[in-house]
Amino acid sequence: MKPAFTTILFLISLVAFGQKNISREQIQEFDSYVEKVRKEWKVPGMSIAVVKGGQVIFKKGYGVRELGKPELVDTKTLFACASTTKAMTVALMGMLVDEGKIKWTDKVQKFLPELQLPDPYVTRELAIRDLLIHNTGIGGTDFFTGAMDVPASEMFKRMVMVKPSYPFRAGFEYQNIMYSAAGRIIEKITGKLWSEVIQERIFTPLGMSGTAPKRKFVKSENITRPHYSIDDTIRVIDYGRDSEIGSAGAVWSNADDMAKWVICMLDSSKFRGGRLLAPKTWNEIFKPQTFFPEEEYPTMKILKPNWMTYGLGWYQHDYKGHKVNFHTGSLSGLTAITGQLPDEKLGVYIFGNFDHAEVRHVLMYKTFDFFALGGTRDWNSEFKALYANLSEESKHMRQAFEANRVPGTSPSVELRAYAGNYSSPLYGQAEVLADGDALSFNINEVIKVTLPHWHYDTFYGRYSKRSVSRGTAMFTISISGKVETLVYNGMEFRRLGN
Repeated sequence: MKPAFTTILFLISLVAFGQKNISREQIQEFDSYVEKVRKEWKVPGMSIAVVKGGQVIFKKGYGVRELGKPELVDTKTLFACASTTKAMTVALMGMLVDEGKIKWTDKVQKFLPELQLPDPYVTRELAIRDLLIHNTGIGGTDFFTGAMDVPASEMFKRMVMVKPSYPFRAGFEYQNIMYSAAGRIIEKITGKLWSEVIQERIFTPLGMSGTAPKRKFVKSENITRPHYSIDDTIRVIDYGRDSEIGSAGAVWSNADDMAKWVICMLDSSKFRGGRLLAPKTWNEIFKPQTFFPEEEYPTMKILKPNWMTYGLGWYQHDYKGHKVNFHTGSLSGLTAITGQLPDEKLGVYIFGNFDHAEVRHVLMYKTFDFFALGGTRDWNSEFKALYANLSEESKHMRQAFEANRVPGTSPSVELRAYAGNYSSPLYGQAEVLADGDALSFNINEVIKVTLPHWHYDTFYGRYSKRSVSRGTAMFTISISGKVETLVYNGMEFRRLGN
């Protein structure tokens, strides 16, 4: 394995010599730092690409694709781009703006009448721009993909039943479904699938030959596996399903290809042979559109920026007097982050195969300092302490919940009385079966779990020994002693036949 490592590092160093004030020794120092922090955060595998001035100055893979197996990560190993896909969907929409087929201010109803929101005024006034900046007022609806398997068109219809978290255009709440809506609009205008459009208009022109719109299109065996920490042990977990809302986060790629994308986006969308977007449209994408709160990213508590905005598919803030554009991506067991210092023509893209491996933030700001802005701030120690504290807080909250269990209680009715079919126009179907001294739950044929009695009419437990997920099922009993409703992890279903 060592000869391959040496060759890669040598080639990286040769590229780096083209950049002023970047030496082989600096490249080796950065390389050693990346490997050091990867190991400290216990990430099985990572890859990274750094570009500056239109050139790749560093790219490399680290660790293994799958824990317990020998295959190493390299710059062609495929990872999930997850929500960094959103910037690509925005670019596709921008191309349609350039072609005069759509305007940022066009009403969504013109193209997607099936998308209905609780307030008829909001449904009528919702604009294309609103889909892309998380300001619709509708809170997160990840239950559509995490707890059910329905087409996007059905999700759009059910949005009318989702209660707003805040008034229209009066706040910020991350919303994947709206990016799915953007993808469907692209499909309606072009007459092609979003996956076909992104292949034709971004991947092919940029030479991103290893990139796939969804995992089901991946042909290479050089692909990573997701990992999760379960009972303080890092384990390989199954891939999640390819999402119905692909335009929000379905792309799979590698460091080689994402370097091309980062270079393109830093250089006003230019590439060899042309440009993806008109300069005016490219500027609009990176222009601040709305504010996002500090709570959106814990790292902001340490960075303490003067301003925090969201463009079209990009988070933004100031750092050392410079504008940063960035976005993370997270799927179960997989992570990504991309960041830019536009005025330094510096960009970075980082993949990881360990759930919420926040070393990605360490490496993004280290890249900014190391290759452009200077400084020796110990991002690793600061971010490790930050996320360790957050992890402890989460652990204590769960322990506090479990400590409040009331011992010695029994269900209000016999277990078989809870059994039956439950339904919700928003959340779908749930089936409950008595299973010995526990209850089995089947939510939309997606979540299948058996939970023991906890206290009173609540059932609670972990999905399995190899799962980090926990389920909480609470029942309400009518005055006549009949089971009326089931609330499973916040989703409410009514008993059928009552």
